[in-house]
Amino acid sequence: MARDSKASKSTKQSAPKAASASPAALIAPEHVAFLVPGVSVIAASRDARLVPSVSRGVACRVSEDRRSLTVLLRRTPAATVLRDIADSGWITTCHSQPSTHRTIQLKGRDARIEAPGPQDIALAQAFVDGFFAELEPIGYTEAFVRTVLFFAPEDLVAVRFTPTEIYSQTPGPNAGQRLA
Repeated sequence: MARDSKASKSTKQSAPKAASASPAALIAPEHVAFLVPGVSVIAASRDARLVPSVSRGVACRVSEDRRSLTVLLRRTPAATVLRDIADSGWITTCHSQPSTHRTIQLKGRDARIEAPGPQDIALAQAFVDGFFAELEPIGYTEAFVRTVLFFAPEDLVAVRFTPTEIYSQTPGPNAGQRLA
């Protein structure tokens, strides 16, 4: 996952800010259109010693008002990330389209672990199907994709947060550019 060292330094040095009564939506409509089935989802956090933890996500959804993002993780392989989120509230998610390498990174400080909603199993399956449709033309097999993103419905957990920063992390001269 690409890192924005300037943002990382400021994140490490500042305490979490209290959310305002009505934060502006940082997730623009064109970002919502990108954060759909077919993109890779990675979630990361860090512990009190600033040691990072990372886990592959299964899916994500954007709230109707575009002020929050929910990522679906598999509880078992994401145990360290979930522990770090529970302890700190800090999360970074990276969403990347493999065929183009277009990548968006979102950061938040108020992440909370929740039970997945009734629609989340279907959403996770749509993400697996979309990821296969994205990867098949570049040579990946269905068996590979379904193995990498396999989830047991009872192992899914939702992590919701309010993005406070959003960056382009697409490789190239604009990587690390703040989007909002």
